[in-house]
Amino acid sequence: MLAAVDLGSNSFHLQIGRVVGDQIYLLDSLRDSVRLGAGMTRDGRLDRATQLRAIEALGRFGERLRGFPRGAVRAVGTNALRVAKNAESFLAEARSVLGFPIEVVFGREEARLIYLGVAHSLPPSPDPRLVIDIGGGSTEFVIGTGLEPALMESISMGCVSWSLRHFPEGRLDKSSFKRAEVAAANEMQRIVKAYRRAGWHQAIASSGTAKSLAAILSANGWSGTDEITPGGLEKLRSLLIKSGDIERLDLPGLREERIAILPGGLAIMSAALAELGVDSIVVSDGALRQGVLYDLLGRVTHHDMREVTVAEFARRYHVDASQAARVAELAAQIQADLAGQAGQVGEGDALLLQFAAGLHEIGITIAHAGYHKHSAYILGQADMPGFSRDEQARLARLVLAHRGKLAKIEGLPAKSSDWANIFALRLAALLCRSRGDIVLPRFSCRTTDAGYQMSLPRAWLEEHPLTEAVLEEESAEWRALGIRFEVRGVNGAVEERRLKVAG
Repeated sequence: MLAAVDLGSNSFHLQIGRVVGDQIYLLDSLRDSVRLGAGMTRDGRLDRATQLRAIEALGRFGERLRGFPRGAVRAVGTNALRVAKNAESFLAEARSVLGFPIEVVFGREEARLIYLGVAHSLPPSPDPRLVIDIGGGSTEFVIGTGLEPALMESISMGCVSWSLRHFPEGRLDKSSFKRAEVAAANEMQRIVKAYRRAGWHQAIASSGTAKSLAAILSANGWSGTDEITPGGLEKLRSLLIKSGDIERLDLPGLREERIAILPGGLAIMSAALAELGVDSIVVSDGALRQGVLYDLLGRVTHHDMREVTVAEFARRYHVDASQAARVAELAAQIQADLAGQAGQVGEGDALLLQFAAGLHEIGITIAHAGYHKHSAYILGQADMPGFSRDEQARLARLVLAHRGKLAKIEGLPAKSSDWANIFALRLAALLCRSRGDIVLPRFSCRTTDAGYQMSLPRAWLEEHPLTEAVLEEESAEWRALGIRFEVRGVNGAVEERRLKVAG
């Protein structure tokens, strides 16, 4: 079984599914209307009352997830957690209560996961589809074919944020709707031309706002089942304006918990259909949480989207594949030594190190001098499908630290496992600097109370004075940071191993 947790800006969702072959059959779900996006203060922080509601919801989710292996659960946060200034302090508490890591994903990664969830909920089709997902704090627009998205965008406007901004205190009038729709249309201008040019055969809406609008239109006879049309939205808008106040709404198909955020969602949907020229859009059961489940299934079955992204970046930036493989192999050996044995290396750390080894030289295509800085900038700023915001930040930091001064990362917490990864990657890159087949003696690395220790045959060090000098320089670099790196020469026969990777 696999589980996905979606920490949305409006609602939190837990979805549990059972894997059968390449399909996931949904077994159980929990939902809590936390309204994270509505708990944002004027200075961009989550207020404590909202945090407590979120923590209570995650406590219930955590109870349901007891007994699940760590690798069988993926929790993702969206827009509210992308923008909140105090998100990190809240996430520390939230992770502890849930009992599993929580990743915050970038907007385009959220769009990719939404499309994946929607695509798996629909019959296969060779024709392109447009997917619109109006969330609490952002709206995602995706065009894709089959399971592959082609265009992905995330715009910071959602049913919660738009309702708070344009319909304060629940007042409903013609001018408020006009302002809300014009503002939404303006936000969309940067994507409309490209999306219209790409085209699509079918338009699909997903998530709570779309389901709520479709239910209202259908219950009032303004559209077909699970369908949203501009004409139906116009009738709904007129009715809301006639009511004048959110408190007076009493509509067939409208759930009480959706009343306060209905106007903002309606304005965004109306603007989206008008700007993109959509005459009718159908509602899908698939959404972000289903996409997270299928993406997690890929990781479990070794079809990890992150591996696809790393391979694509290596191709795009003309990485020397043989050199990257040498560094990756040696770095993994050093990482295993530091952990005591290979089985003790955390899967996340092992993957991160391999990804970093594969991409540490992508900046060379920009300039050789300071290439690690260029590499780190690309990895920190590019859209990387499959990676969370935290994973990208760690990857960029690891690549930045793999050469040069260590002072640039001295703010990294002392207990972070990234220190061991940095040590492994620096040492591997240093020992593979000849960029060819290399012969190394059998050596070992271990952690000490003061830092790290590397043991090599003394005879081999004497025969390789250049390497010995470079290791001494590396030792001095760690010492400047207050961490001891000791290189020990040991007696005994020199047993060599060849590090040879085919190009």
